[in-house]
Amino acid sequence: MQLKIYNSLTAEKEIFTPINGDKVGMYVCGPTVYSNVHLGNVRTFLNFDFIYRSLSHLGYKVRYVRNITDAGHLTDDGDVNNDRFVKQSRLEKLEPMEIVQKYTVDFHKVLEKFNLLPPTIEPTATGHIIEQIELTKDLIEKGLAYESNGSVYFDVRTYNEKGGNYGELSKRNIDELFANTRDLDGQNEKKNPQDFALWKKASPEHIMKWISPWGEGFPGWHLECTAMSTKYLGEQFDIHGGGMDLKFPHHECEIAQGKGCNGVEPVKYWMHANMLTMNGARMSKSTGNYILPQELISGENDFFEKAFHPSVVRFNFLQAHYRSVLDISNEAMLASEKGFQRLMEAVKILMSQESKAKNQEQSSFDLKAWKEKCYDALNDDFNSPILISHLFEAVSFIFKLKDEKETISLEDLEELKTLMNGFVFDVLGLQNIEENNNAKLDQTLQVLIELRNQARKAKNFELSDQIRDKLLAEGIELKDGRDGTSYVLN
Repeated sequence: MQLKIYNSLTAEKEIFTPINGDKVGMYVCGPTVYSNVHLGNVRTFLNFDFIYRSLSHLGYKVRYVRNITDAGHLTDDGDVNNDRFVKQSRLEKLEPMEIVQKYTVDFHKVLEKFNLLPPTIEPTATGHIIEQIELTKDLIEKGLAYESNGSVYFDVRTYNEKGGNYGELSKRNIDELFANTRDLDGQNEKKNPQDFALWKKASPEHIMKWISPWGEGFPGWHLECTAMSTKYLGEQFDIHGGGMDLKFPHHECEIAQGKGCNGVEPVKYWMHANMLTMNGARMSKSTGNYILPQELISGENDFFEKAFHPSVVRFNFLQAHYRSVLDISNEAMLASEKGFQRLMEAVKILMSQESKAKNQEQSSFDLKAWKEKCYDALNDDFNSPILISHLFEAVSFIFKLKDEKETISLEDLEELKTLMNGFVFDVLGLQNIEENNNAKLDQTLQVLIELRNQARKAKNFELSDQIRDKLLAEGIELKDGRDGTSYVLN
């Protein structure tokens, strides 16, 4: 089966045909780093991590670009004081770039906990100011943008008159958009209400600003992604992803900018991940129906009865298709935890089945048909819930195999091991909690051994003996030898 991807631009599943053979260029809109990454963001990035892993598993060579928006994120094109970085820096009494650093670090730490692979390239908006200025100059020269009072705006009406189709992604009627636009501060600078900022004039007190041909200012939010995606992936690339909320106006504006500059559709396949809800309602700070990733995995919240390991949360997220709304609740997370534990137990059992397979010439499990179904799920627009359902067919077989109610040949056993490891760990990106906990235990014990060694060097034998005795009481025996101190779990 050929890989098919649902293209938001055409609203159809299409056979995936990369521009350059088996090389795939994929751009995903990254975070705006002015606050802690929220759980809905994690779901979006996790879905594209799964897509990235799947493409790689299917044999494609992927250049995955995910940006960091660290400047110029205006919620509208009006008051420049609505810049989220400026507002947050005033709130926390920090420099804007301190805000950027603080929440970029938080973003990376959270994604690492959920076992997301890093992108191939992670560019920042502030690192590409020159490229954004050049794009703006190009659009002005082509008659698709104009300067007004030190700001520069994209001319949507002229773009459409010259053959563009603003609204093609979101399926919005341009005349209705003009008619229904609400008045905002700063709109008097524009020719038309739907024109959007490429460059904004900075007020004297604005901190994040750069010199440009139009005076001191900062880039428009939409322009940043066009500059970074085209620089690293070319004027036209394969996949552009992001959350459903970015379809309009952000991605609509990206299409207009790309076509305006280069005369071609910038992206072949637009992919959008759907939203995350909690307890049947949209997550919102104002209503209190809101939880941060760390609060979910630590158990320090009022919604869930216990803490859930990041791999359990990841498993829960992947039980829904990336284009479907996913609702999380205490009951749903408990069910996912049970399913995750059963899956991991099956993998563990599978790895110990070699002796039972040596004398088997035939298998009671149709491995070829099962393998085909798993790959069909991946090729059908990265259908993670269907893939997981097929994995649990193998799980049922593995438990029966353990009880000697099923048989498998050694050849099939080895292939099943490879396939299960590939799908569970490489594609779904799950982690074995038991192995993870063992690694943490080893790290903790090495710290305690080092503290004991330091106490002995300082002739603080009371403390060194106390560390040894307390560990022994917990079933951990320290053994001193020529090569240092080791431990044995009793």
